[in-house]
Amino acid sequence: MNIVFRTDASIQIGTGHVMRCLTLAKQLQRHGAEVTFICRNLVGNSIAYLQSQNVEVLSLPRVEDSINDLEWIADSWQQDAKGTASFLKQLGCKVDVLVVDHYSLDKKWEEELDNLVGSIFVIDDLANRHHTCDFLLDQNYYNNMRERYVGLVPDECVLLLGPDYVLLRDEFIEAANRPRIRSGKVENLLIFFGGTDPTGETIKVLEAIKELDQQFKNIDVVVGASNPNKEQVEELCEIVPNTQFLCQVNNMAELMMKADLAIGAGGATTWERCLVGLPTLAIVVAENQLELTEVLAARKVLINLGTSCRLLKEDIKKEIIELMTNPSKLLLLNKRSQEIINTKVINNYPVILKIKENYNEPSA
Repeated sequence: MNIVFRTDASIQIGTGHVMRCLTLAKQLQRHGAEVTFICRNLVGNSIAYLQSQNVEVLSLPRVEDSINDLEWIADSWQQDAKGTASFLKQLGCKVDVLVVDHYSLDKKWEEELDNLVGSIFVIDDLANRHHTCDFLLDQNYYNNMRERYVGLVPDECVLLLGPDYVLLRDEFIEAANRPRIRSGKVENLLIFFGGTDPTGETIKVLEAIKELDQQFKNIDVVVGASNPNKEQVEELCEIVPNTQFLCQVNNMAELMMKADLAIGAGGATTWERCLVGLPTLAIVVAENQLELTEVLAARKVLINLGTSCRLLKEDIKKEIIELMTNPSKLLLLNKRSQEIINTKVINNYPVILKIKENYNEPSA
C-alpha cells in the first residue's frame, strides 16, 4: 500500500502529532507499505528529523507572519488542501490511505482530498469538529469514549477508541515485556515536556528541585532539538547536582525504565509512561491535555499538578516530598498505570490490522 501522512510540528504545535504518525509509519513500513509525509515548513518543524528516519517528506511552504500556526492553517484550509492535493498527484501512484493528524483540519479539508485517495484515516483526540473519514483513531481514555464522536463522523466510519489502540514505539513494547519491579523509593527522576516545551515547564521544575533540601541519585532532563529554551535548561542542569542534560534522545524507554518518578506534560507521552509503569507528576500544558489528565488522575494512574499557567514551584516541591515520604502511594501509581493498557493487544498492532483488513490483505 501507498500511505501518505499529513501532519505538522512546530514550536507552537509541538512534536507529538509527528511522533505518533512516525510510529504508525514505521510499523506500516514493516508490513510492506510505502509511506510519505506532507508537512508544512513551520518554525520548529520536524522535517529534518523525519528524513533522518528514512521517511520521504514533501514540504509545504512556510507560513509567513503568522501569530498562531494552528489558526493560520485552519483559516487557510483551502490553500492547504490545494497544496496537499498537488503533492498527492505528483506522487504518480494511487494513494491507498491518507492519514490526517492535525487539529486545524476537518471535514471541509477532507472532502477536497477524498476523491484522490482510497480512504481517509483521521487521528484525533479533541472530538470538537466534523470529519469525512473511513477510520478515526482516538487512543486516549475518557469516561464517555463511545459517545464522543457520535454525529461527528459518518455512520460507516470505523472507530478505534481507547488505549487498546495506542501507538507506541517498539522500544516501549519491548520494555513492557520485561517490566521493572519498583521499590517505592524516589532516587532517579526523569523530566521531559515534549519536543518544544513552549511554556518553559522544564525550567520551572528544575528550579523547584534546586530549592529542595534533597539530593537525588540521578536526574535525566530531556529536551527536543526544537526547544527554544534548551541553552537555559542546560545551564540549570549544570547547577543541580547529579543532573544530566539530554537533547533529542532515541532511548526514552530506557530512561523511563531507569526512573522512579517522571515529571512531564499530560500529552502523548502519558501512554509511554503508563506502559512501563512509571509514576508521574503531570502538568497540563495545553487545553487538549486537560480532560485526559483529569480522568487518569481520578483513577490514580498519575498525579495531576494542574495547568502550567497556575502551577507554582512550591506545588511541585510539595508533591515530590509527598511521594518521597509515601512509598505506598508511589507503588499504587505504578500498579494503576500498568493496568490502563492491555499489552497483549498492543503487541498485535491492532491499528495496523484494521488498515490491512480494509484491503483484504493477510494480517500476519
